Amino acid sequence: GRLEAVTQQMGYHPQYLDSFLKTQHYLMHMDGPLPFDCRHYIAIMAAARHQCRYLVNLHVLQFLRAGGDPQWLRGLEFIPPKLRNLNEINKILAHRPWLITKEHIEKLLKISEWSWSLAELVHAVVLLAHCHALASFVFGCGCEQDEGLGGRGSLKPLSLGNQCFCEATAGNSCSQELLRINRKRSLDSCMELDSLRERMQRIHVETEGRDEMRLLQQDREEGEGQGAEVGVQGGTEHCSVPSAGLPPFADTDGEVTGATNLACYMQDPDFGYQDFARRDEDQTQVFRVQDYSWEDHGFSLVNRLYSDIGHLLDEKFRMVDGLQSSAMAKRQGCEPSVFKRGIWNYIHCMFGIRYDDYDYAEVNQLLERMLKVYIKTVTCYPEKTNSEMFDRFWKQFKHSEKVHVNLLILEARMQAELLYALQAITQYMI
Repeated sequence: GRLEAVTQQMGYHPQYLDSFLKTQHYLMHMDGPLPFDCRHYIAIMAAARHQCRYLVNLHVLQFLRAGGDPQWLRGLEFIPPKLRNLNEINKILAHRPWLITKEHIEKLLKISEWSWSLAELVHAVVLLAHCHALASFVFGCGCEQDEGLGGRGSLKPLSLGNQCFCEATAGNSCSQELLRINRKRSLDSCMELDSLRERMQRIHVETEGRDEMRLLQQDREEGEGQGAEVGVQGGTEHCSVPSAGLPPFADTDGEVTGATNLACYMQDPDFGYQDFARRDEDQTQVFRVQDYSWEDHGFSLVNRLYSDIGHLLDEKFRMVDGLQSSAMAKRQGCEPSVFKRGIWNYIHCMFGIRYDDYDYAEVNQLLERMLKVYIKTVTCYPEKTNSEMFDRFWKQFKHSEKVHVNLLILEARMQAELLYALQAITQYMI
C-alpha cells in the first residue's frame, strides 16, 4: 500500500502533500458507503483506463489485503454486475467527461438488484476522478515504470525514505491523527505478506486444476463432433493473455506482482480523448461555470451524500491554488495568480468548461507552445508522456516548479470530472 514515488514528488510542497494524504486515506480507509475491497477495485478500473501500472499494482495489493476475491483480478468478466456496470461512466469520465448525462446516472440507480445508492455512486465517482487525475500526476512526474514502483532516476525526486503513504506525513499536522486512525482501521497490515503469498499459491493451484478440467471437457466435446464452437461469441469482451487460467497477480514463484495485462480491467480500449469542439449550433455542450460551480453547487452535493469528503476536496483545491509560484510566474512575465489561473482555465477549456469572466487570449500569451503541449498530454492522454518531454519542454523551470504545475493539472482535471458527474447527478435528482 505504498506511494513512495508520489509522496517523494509531492514532498516538494509539504502542505499540499499533507492535504492529499488526508484525502487519499479518507477515500480508501475510513467509513464510507463502499466496501473497502470495492474501493480498491474501482481504483484499479480507473487507473487501467490510462494504462497506469504503478497505481494498478498498488491497488491490486491493497485489494487483496482488504480481503478482496482474487478471482476478480482476472478481469471484468469475473466481478459482480453491479461493479461492472460502472464501466461506462469510468470510460466517459476518464476521456470525455462532457458526455456524461443524467441517463447514465439513472441507469446505475435503477437496475433492480444491481442498483447503486446515491451515496455509493458519489463515493465511486470521487474515487474514479481521484485516480484518473492521480494517473496524470504519476505519468507527469515520472513515477510510472514498466517494472517496480520506483520513479525515474533522472527526475531526482526528493527522498522521504521507505515509507507507507500514511507514514509519509510525519512532522505534518495530520500525522498523529492518521497514525491513530491507521492503528484502528487501516487495512494495510491486516494480512502479512507470507500468508498472502501462501494464499496466492493455493489459489494458483486451484485455478490451474479447474482450467485443466475445463480444457479436457472442451477437447472431449470437440472430439465427439458436437459442433459447439468454444470461445468468445456475440462480441463478448475478453482478456487474451498467454496463460489466461492464471491469476494476473501471481508469478511462477508465488511472488505477489502486478497485473500483467491491464486490458482485462477495461472495455472499449480504443475510446480516448477527443478535442472538445464547440459548434455554434450546439452551444449547450459548453459547461458554463456560472451555471454550475464547485463552490456553489458541487461542494454541498458531494458533502451531503458522502460526509466530509467535500471539505477534504475543497481544502485540496484551495491548497494547490495557494502554493507559492512567484519565481515560476516571474519567468513568464506575470503575477503568480495570473499564471496559475491561465494553466487552470486552459485545462478546464480542454474539457469544455468555460469562465465568462476570463479572456482566453491570455492563455496563448502566458503559456508557450511547448508548455501547452506538455500540459495537454499529461491532462488528456498521460500514458503518452515521457521523460524527454519533461526535460525538453521545461528547461527554464526548477524541478519543484514542474511538480507544482503537475499538481495544478491533477486538481484542475479532478475538479473538471467532478463538475460534470455532479451536475448529472443533480439533474437526475431534480
